[in-house]
Amino acid sequence: MLFPTVQFAIFFPIVLAISWALMKRQAIWKIFIVFASYVFYACANPKFCLLLAGITLLNQAGAKLIHRSQDEHTRKWIVGVTVTLDLLVLAVFKYYGFFTQSIADALNTVGLGMPLPLLTIALPVGVSFFTFQAISYTVDVKRRLVEPASTIDVALYLSFFPHLVAGPIVRAREFLPQLQEPRDPRKVAVGSGLALIGLGLIKKVVIADYLARTIVDPVFAVPESYGAPDVWMAAYAYTAQIYCDFSGYTDIAIGLALLLGYVFPQNFMSPYRSLGFRDFWRRWHMTLSRFLRDFLYIPLGGNRKGKYKTYRNLFLTMLLGGLWHGAAFTFVLWGAFHGAGLCLEHAFAEKWEKIWKWLRWFITFHLVVFGWILFRSQSLDQAWTFISRLFAPGSATLWSAPVILGVVVVIGLQLLPSKGVENFQIRLERLQPVVIAVGLAILILYVGATVPSQGVAPFIYFRF
Repeated sequence: MLFPTVQFAIFFPIVLAISWALMKRQAIWKIFIVFASYVFYACANPKFCLLLAGITLLNQAGAKLIHRSQDEHTRKWIVGVTVTLDLLVLAVFKYYGFFTQSIADALNTVGLGMPLPLLTIALPVGVSFFTFQAISYTVDVKRRLVEPASTIDVALYLSFFPHLVAGPIVRAREFLPQLQEPRDPRKVAVGSGLALIGLGLIKKVVIADYLARTIVDPVFAVPESYGAPDVWMAAYAYTAQIYCDFSGYTDIAIGLALLLGYVFPQNFMSPYRSLGFRDFWRRWHMTLSRFLRDFLYIPLGGNRKGKYKTYRNLFLTMLLGGLWHGAAFTFVLWGAFHGAGLCLEHAFAEKWEKIWKWLRWFITFHLVVFGWILFRSQSLDQAWTFISRLFAPGSATLWSAPVILGVVVVIGLQLLPSKGVENFQIRLERLQPVVIAVGLAILILYVGATVPSQGVAPFIYFRF
């Protein structure tokens, strides 16, 4: 069930009204929200609910056993088994076909081809997100950062529909404490929630989907048919599209959670104003960055064992972060590209800091754009074709005022002083909820009247 659809427009007001009515009766409220979240998830495929329930029970059992054990070795063994089973589920559903096909291709290359069992396994929507959150719960219990929660609380944490299928990745210690006390519907941040939902819809439907239909999808489908002007514009347009698509989802998710009485962490902070790769990953998909840091980079050794092992740890973290995004060599190469950039930035930090800020921004931005070409391409061959066309002569056949305006607005607003943008958002959120609601209703009517016949495109991060 996509957020910007008629189906969800019917689902959410009903859930919200019942939620507000049940908020003071917390035990019943929790059961209802879990039920609503599973209904939401079942719209993708009812069978996926069994996987979500299985992951919930597995990690709850692991957390309880870890908490009861006083022996540190036993605790490590239990968390190791639980996390391994989580990752095994992720590997089977998301990476089985990729690795099996890669091994078969490698064997064929050296003349040792043999038939390997290839199965078509449906990828559960959002499996990467709720698996990572399940791991965060189990590990946080092991690290004594949270106490084991009740089973209904864990089920609610992992299935909560605003973040279920595409994040943000909400840590157990960020969400579970909020379930300790019932919410008061009179204290819900209605203005902020509605404003964020409206902003997210504008980003997704008005900007991201328009850029995708108008220039990004046509050029990436057959880059050999276009010259440098269109290819460059498609690269910039995808840079704007993926930001609006993913941050738009996040805005809607945070807004929905606020209306239900809960707070999610921030996930984006003007990433295209970054002055380096480190700065970019402090601003882009911040919840994933923190997860990779705390659950991969630091356990690998972080920066504690010398500079060369620090480079190794950085590179491996980003390589695996790229693979997390999708079972394809383009994602692996994208992760490796960012990992190499982080290593070089660490190695030459003093020299890098001495470069003019505007030049650091210009270099960083275009390296990020280059990375998005790898990320968007369906294959390494397509990526190479697209890159080679960046220098091919041709005319600007797909340039238009709305495309140029969309790209300039998305990137340009992030370069403005952050206080000005924040103050505007605060003023918007302080408007009377009725005013915001009317504006949101008008926006939804506009969306319904202007979306193409095939409907709203799925969010990009639904695939992950």
